[in-house]
Amino acid sequence: MSSTNKSAGKVLKVLFALRGHYVMGISNKQLSESLNETPVFITRALQTLEADGWAEKRDNGNYAPSMKAIRFASACKEEYDRLKARIDEYEKRLATQF
Repeated sequence: MSSTNKSAGKVLKVLFALRGHYVMGISNKQLSESLNETPVFITRALQTLEADGWAEKRDNGNYAPSMKAIRFASACKEEYDRLKARIDEYEKRLATQF
């Protein structure tokens, strides 16, 4: 794996660690401890995510997923729900045809 891929993977790890912290956010220190990464790396990753619109800093200094991240997650859930409904419909048709 190239160093670029490793770096991207580590930044995505930080983004995923923001899950469940939308309202109050999570501190740099908490992220550093939970991910076993240096505070410097966490700060850089959060700056990258913030610059690209995936994370935002709360008034209390903590970081949280941005509305962009929330919209992305919602779109994924909506797509899943549509596909699940289609599968359920096919299964219902199959069950009634035989």
